[in-house]
Amino acid sequence: MDLSGAWDGSAPATDYSNNDAELLKRAWRTEKAAPEILQFEARLVQRSREQIQLVEGILEDLLESGSDPLIVSLNQIDMDRTLYLLRSYLRTRLQKIEKYMFHIHKNTELWNRLSEQEQKFAQRCIEDLEDHFDKSVLSKLPDRYKSSVKQSVISEEDDMGNGFIFCKLMLVTFFSYPSWFPEPQLDTYVICRTKTSLGTLQLDNRQSIIFFGGVEDPVDLDPGDLYAVCYKSIKPLVHSGRIELV
Repeated sequence: MDLSGAWDGSAPATDYSNNDAELLKRAWRTEKAAPEILQFEARLVQRSREQIQLVEGILEDLLESGSDPLIVSLNQIDMDRTLYLLRSYLRTRLQKIEKYMFHIHKNTELWNRLSEQEQKFAQRCIEDLEDHFDKSVLSKLPDRYKSSVKQSVISEEDDMGNGFIFCKLMLVTFFSYPSWFPEPQLDTYVICRTKTSLGTLQLDNRQSIIFFGGVEDPVDLDPGDLYAVCYKSIKPLVHSGRIELV
């Protein structure tokens, strides 16, 4: 069975290869393995939510009608599995947003990968963090220390005196230069596979593909085989869905 309809025991098992449960599992696995945040799977998430609500209603009907407890249990297990995948997928994305919120916010391409709710969450995180530092640090500084522009005209004798003020100034400077915020490491090696033959992947001289059969040179990406490869080299293929991460 799958969440497109509850199983009543009369139909054969459903092929999982193309149903939403498998697509959600793949999206969750790829999101967890990718160092950057990927495009939000809006339609898949919406369908999964609708299917969960549908099966919840069917389960209530099955319980009220006194159906076979085994059928009820199998439907419940299938729904719980999909609910876990959905929650884990969304939680993984929120963790990335919390970690890279400033980097995502300043990058239009990454920002557009977020759902509307995720954008609101990221914006709220940024505002809360800035408000926290403003209240706990910046509000206690003299006016001339509160701006990175004013820092440039502070006299040399002030710079040499108070180490406590210097630490606060470092915080101000940190928030004044977004390039200092953490960014995802796209040079990370990931485990991947493909369902169709993609030929030999073009890499620069500093990178290689590690084939789990023992080959450490660039090789043809054959369906079903596992490879360890620099994420940056396969990023377009991951975005297009031609390669999946495991």
